[in-house]
Amino acid sequence: MKLTSFDPSNQQALGEVEVATSEQIHECIQGAKAYQKQWRQLPLAERVEIVYKAFMSISPYSDELAVLLSKEMGKDIDRSTSEVRGAIFAGSHYAKEAGAALSPRNDGSDISYRALGVCAVISPWNYPLAMAVNLIVPALIAGNTVVFKPSEQTPLIAEQFIAHLNQHLPKSLITIVHGDGVVGEALAGHQDIALVAFTGSQAVGKKIMKSAASSLKRLIMELGGNDPMIVLKDADLDAAARFAVASSFENAGQMCTSTERIYVEKAVAQSFIDRVVTIASYYQTGAWDEPNAHIGPIVSKKQLVKITEHMDDAREKGANVLLGGDVKHGNFFNPTVLTNLSPNMLMEQEETFGPVVAIAEVDSVAEAIYRANDSDYGLGAVVFGREQVAEVANQLEAGMIGINKGAGGGGASPWVGAKQSGFGFHGGFDGHRQFAQVTVIS
Repeated sequence: MKLTSFDPSNQQALGEVEVATSEQIHECIQGAKAYQKQWRQLPLAERVEIVYKAFMSISPYSDELAVLLSKEMGKDIDRSTSEVRGAIFAGSHYAKEAGAALSPRNDGSDISYRALGVCAVISPWNYPLAMAVNLIVPALIAGNTVVFKPSEQTPLIAEQFIAHLNQHLPKSLITIVHGDGVVGEALAGHQDIALVAFTGSQAVGKKIMKSAASSLKRLIMELGGNDPMIVLKDADLDAAARFAVASSFENAGQMCTSTERIYVEKAVAQSFIDRVVTIASYYQTGAWDEPNAHIGPIVSKKQLVKITEHMDDAREKGANVLLGGDVKHGNFFNPTVLTNLSPNMLMEQEETFGPVVAIAEVDSVAEAIYRANDSDYGLGAVVFGREQVAEVANQLEAGMIGINKGAGGGGASPWVGAKQSGFGFHGGFDGHRQFAQVTVIS
């Protein structure tokens, strides 16, 4: 069976890949399992060098990969170029960083990090290379082999990227399989998969956990977010408004740490809202190669329907739409600003994943904190202000909290979610070590 990939800006077919059958999935896993015994025996430094060189070899193909990513996912060429080059850099950088993190050490006892076996990596469509590389590289450096299933929305860019990598990697080190959730569940439930590393929705994450439960597989999962932003009355309103719009509209709102709901103190609410509307009015929708386009298409009709349903629900429950709020044409959703966000709205309860700035005025800081935390999600959170900003940040329930900037630490910080936004985490020394078995000898 074939899986066809479409350009979300015009619905033109871009190409096809084969959907993996259960027999093919089993064969891939067995091949990865057989080679893993050899791969794990290589010295750690040698594994690092092999993976590092493979990623560096992709650099000459950056431009063509960026065009394919833009066509398949919809983001503009500048963002696609940044993602491709960033994935190449991250792959080579993480290879060395993971090598350092997984080196044996002595803390009174000998501590080593041993391979687990075959890892299944299941990645999303919104950042199809960046999110995959973050999981694949530490898995390989730890001595594991990888069976990789990209999103069915972006199979072509994943196929091409891995094909370039595999020209410089041993056979069966990374194997790619295509398909929808059926293929993902088959991977997660296979007895010879030792770890499942997944980035995607909360609902799919729960299915993976259920599939993995029979053999108690290791799980590393980032499960989306419904990120809040709090604007205190002493905040720099210009900076807060610029951030609110940019974060809400980034990648057409299709980003796990997009700002999804904003709570602003009533004393400065109107000034903040006026600034947001002015800034948001400059944003334009357009295909990846259209000049002056800031917001690309929504990746699929299914996702577009969800955004529309959230907008309809918000209107019915009293939201005031100040800008946009509807489909422009095809898969393009107009940049939107709404106020009067309330707790009973789907937009406050769930992840909308669209180009929407949703604002609520609050009577107190306590109300803002309560509503920000009143969610099963806990990936990122942001607070803008001065005097109380650290105190508020310390009360927010999220894995990553930004003070007067976006969530997500720099350097070797892990990428981590709280509550139902995360199960395990990746990135940084501690994150890389989750792809290995810690062994203590004393």
